[in-house]
Amino acid sequence: MTKTQTTLAAAAMLALAAGAAAAADKPADAQNGKEKCYGVAKAGQNACMAGPGTSCAGTSKIDYDGKAWMEVPKGTCVTIQTPKGPGSLTPKA
Repeated sequence: MTKTQTTLAAAAMLALAAGAAAAADKPADAQNGKEKCYGVAKAGQNACMAGPGTSCAGTSKIDYDGKAWMEVPKGTCVTIQTPKGPGSLTPKA
């Protein structure tokens, strides 16, 4: 690899890293048109972290657990009705 090729490769890597850092600074809903919605997932259908006793996706054992979340289309979370009440943008007790 020539010095010019090495320099171009390094510049490309820096540009990619800067783009990834900028994307990481944006909330998830800004990146994909979705938002985290707590209390709407049925048992085993949650995304990551559903409170104590769970570690990641699909590990909640309770329907509509207020600490379990799943992604829903942005702007719809609080309109989703469950037997335990509406969805929430923040964890529920």
